[in-house]
Amino acid sequence: MPLPPNFLDELRARTPLPPLIGRKVKLTRNGRQWKGCCPFHNEKTPSFYVYDDHYHCFGCGQHGDAIGFTMQTEGLPFREAVERLAHEAGLEVPKESPRQAAREARARDLHDVLAAAAEAMQRWLRAPEGRQGLEYLQRRGLTAETIDRFGLGWSGSGRGALAEALKPLGIEPRQLAEAGLSKPVEGREGAFNDFFYNRVIFPIRDKRGRIVSFGGRILGDGQPKYLNGPETDVFSKRRTLYGLDMAREAVFRGKARLIVAEGYMDVIALHQAGFEGAVAPLGTALTPEQMEEIWRVTPEPVLCLDGDAAGLRAAARSAEMVLPLLGTERTLHFATLPTGQDPDDLIGQKGPGAFQAVLDAARPLSVALYDLMADGRPLGTPEGRAAFRNDLAAAAGRIPDKALAAEYRRALLDRFFESARPQRPQRAPGGGGGFAPRGGGGRPGFRPPPRLPPRVVPEAGNTRLEQARCLLAIILAHPWLLNEVEEAFALLELPHGHPSALQAALLAWHAGLVLTEASNESTSSLDSADLVAHLDATGLDEARAWVMRATGLPREASPDAQPGETLDGWWHFFGFLRGEGALVEDLVEARRELETTNEVAAQARVIRLSQALSALRRGETGLEEGATSATP
Repeated sequence: MPLPPNFLDELRARTPLPPLIGRKVKLTRNGRQWKGCCPFHNEKTPSFYVYDDHYHCFGCGQHGDAIGFTMQTEGLPFREAVERLAHEAGLEVPKESPRQAAREARARDLHDVLAAAAEAMQRWLRAPEGRQGLEYLQRRGLTAETIDRFGLGWSGSGRGALAEALKPLGIEPRQLAEAGLSKPVEGREGAFNDFFYNRVIFPIRDKRGRIVSFGGRILGDGQPKYLNGPETDVFSKRRTLYGLDMAREAVFRGKARLIVAEGYMDVIALHQAGFEGAVAPLGTALTPEQMEEIWRVTPEPVLCLDGDAAGLRAAARSAEMVLPLLGTERTLHFATLPTGQDPDDLIGQKGPGAFQAVLDAARPLSVALYDLMADGRPLGTPEGRAAFRNDLAAAAGRIPDKALAAEYRRALLDRFFESARPQRPQRAPGGGGGFAPRGGGGRPGFRPPPRLPPRVVPEAGNTRLEQARCLLAIILAHPWLLNEVEEAFALLELPHGHPSALQAALLAWHAGLVLTEASNESTSSLDSADLVAHLDATGLDEARAWVMRATGLPREASPDAQPGETLDGWWHFFGFLRGEGALVEDLVEARRELETTNEVAAQARVIRLSQALSALRRGETGLEEGATSATP
């Protein structure tokens, strides 16, 4: 008995391929996939790749799913391979029943009926009655090869024409109705009319390449412009994607990137232009079931929609729909076409390179989500901005993976706060009207340090690098700070190179001191000279020298800086490096801790985080007093 397709899909979903194949092949992570030496032929260089739902060897061409791998490596027939995997997955293999046998036989019959109908409609397209359909496709720039490849056809202009054409094959009107090709005539028992007529026909296939339904485009002014076949035993609109059978093969072989377009003609035009990973939903928006199918093919598809209002609305719906489905191993990118242009328009006018440029400019979901949610919002008032901020946080909260949700929340809120930050005024030549020094204005007897001449502000990447250098310099001059700021210091993501290496070394050094002190075996102290000697002895002398170079360092990095001033300065640079969204979360947590403990240390943390957040929102960099950028 043939096993139900839904059971086999469930079995494949419950059988992760990397662990299964890893029993026989040594696999190593390669981006989002795994790779190893092929078990089906002798090779020294790995060309065997394992994806979420299939494997493929680019050396010998072997490919398949969990069932196929078990059959090939264990020498088992299909049924036994299924039973073994089902036992491991905790599934029970369905037993044969008269009802199930009848359902499977009916499905086979429906596929046969649909295939016969497709052949008839392909013939009609090139007959005199289908001339207007063929001319339409040719005007749209489709070649004869493309028309044949996608099996495009013409439905005929007369009611009952399809039933008459298929009657010699023994296909009855009842079967056509079950396949979604005809519908009963009201008031006339046993009478049927064709579901499609006077339409260009697009066969819809499942991912195995079997025809499951049709879509039709009317020529002229009739409505609806596009019409899909009704739901049947073999066709579910919300679970099917047009072109998936061809696209998955192209993506599978590494020839294309999976692109989600808007409709039939977009998919066909993209395939003809060489973008063979194109698919389309059978409606106005993607469904969760369709996204699951897409992610089984690739973890990073590109959603490509028109730049008009309808396209933006569809993109917004899709972005919100995928949030509860996201994971660290699967996401979505958004590419936007020029307003008023379809893929075939763009390719026809400017060539495939123009569409490739659109793909190259695709935005990750986190960026596109912000843009789509901000579109049309009243952000000019405090109420409007507060509502938008709440919506951003709520959108991130819909992501089930907590770590991923936190990263999205941080990215969205960082951009939100950045959008509200005013442009920093330019300082007048000569230093007049300069910024007051942090924490020192107005104190009796205070003598501000001399101002350096104005300088060009470094680029964003160099600014962050210089901020990290200043923060590290303060610690190197005052290692006792680690007792106060170790937890916060560990949260920072410092630039790669000297900064990140020193961060790891300082945290490890401090942790070692704490352990030895706890066991009364302390051989060192929180002394700057000891710390410098330790760094030089562990091969970080070059990184240490880069930090301690005098040019541009803040006064808090000098050995004679006062403890309070030093601590304020460290938190100042911490704020710039932490980022606005994360600082907001830190401040909320600090306030919660203060309410719970009412400790002085918690109060100090709230004050310093508030000051750091204020400085960041004022647009300061911490480098206004003359620090210069440096390469690590």
